[in-house]
Amino acid sequence: MNTEIIIAADLWEEEEEGVMTTWFVSNGANVEKDDVIAEVMVQKIQHEIHSPSSGVLEILKWADETVSKGDKIGLISGV
Repeated sequence: MNTEIIIAADLWEEEEEGVMTTWFVSNGANVEKDDVIAEVMVQKIQHEIHSPSSGVLEILKWADETVSKGDKIGLISGV
């Protein structure tokens, strides 16, 4: 079963878009639930993205890509 990693609507306030700045985990790596796995920058503020579950990460939005609230940026496949 896959778990989607989605930019939460309440991650930041006013701006609709941000930029993926960093993935701390490589594509295909194992992650644990609640690990900090990425950051998104909005108006010069970094916002952490936490893993919603444990499993294998598949990255869908890469560093320097623009993302919006509600975007799916990755998947976690159960192990």
